[in-house]
Amino acid sequence: MSDPYETTEQHLDRLLRRALNSFDLPDSTVDRLGTALAHSSALHSSHHSASLHRETYRHTYLLADGSAMTLWELVHRGPRVAGVRCCEGPDDRQYELYDEEADVHVAASRLAGGFSEAPLFGDDGPQADLEILTALMAAPPAPLPRMYAPDNSADHARRVLRRAENRDVPGEETATLLRAAFAHHITQIFGRQCRVDGRDAGFTLYEHAFLLLDGSETSLWEVEHTATPDGRHMCEVYGDEEAARCAMESRTRIC
Repeated sequence: MSDPYETTEQHLDRLLRRALNSFDLPDSTVDRLGTALAHSSALHSSHHSASLHRETYRHTYLLADGSAMTLWELVHRGPRVAGVRCCEGPDDRQYELYDEEADVHVAASRLAGGFSEAPLFGDDGPQADLEILTALMAAPPAPLPRMYAPDNSADHARRVLRRAENRDVPGEETATLLRAAFAHHITQIFGRQCRVDGRDAGFTLYEHAFLLLDGSETSLWEVEHTATPDGRHMCEVYGDEEAARCAMESRTRIC
């Protein structure tokens, strides 16, 4: 991924030119990155299966004002069809860039086959459906201690709330409280594929935990799913875990 002789300016230019969604990055982000003096790249996570090859890279830049900024790069390739990979060529990889870790997690979950290795509701009869539904509603195991990261957390909270499409999204009181967030931690709590109205639908539950200026903690619970009439991805945000899990249960439409 890295060329030892490549300057930071060349490295950034290469990332922006090959990214399919570079135009989605805020102008303010691109302008600040234009002052980068040095950079460091590292593999953050990877997934390789018969249906999907996916890698996530973290690119960190030291800016002229002494601050640091991170870009998250998603690199993926689809499955081969009749021995030929889709869009195969000198480099059949596709690239996407995000300035929020949560956004790259969402993008990774949206890739074709992203839920393909998870069991499906409806594949093994009612008993299996009941067992999976029970798992969906069950409380998760005790989490590991959170490692909060100060990274423009108040703006991160604003973005999470802004992309929510559910009517009962936490209101202005929560938004005001989260303006005092100075660090946050993201955890994927749940991921599952199920069958809704005869179609495969993926569900992922994230906890966005925030550390506030007064030392208290609060969380937003984000549900990403494709249980929509046209199969598109939808984001819902709730103020507590129980409401988020109930929303996932209702979306499965299992009677």
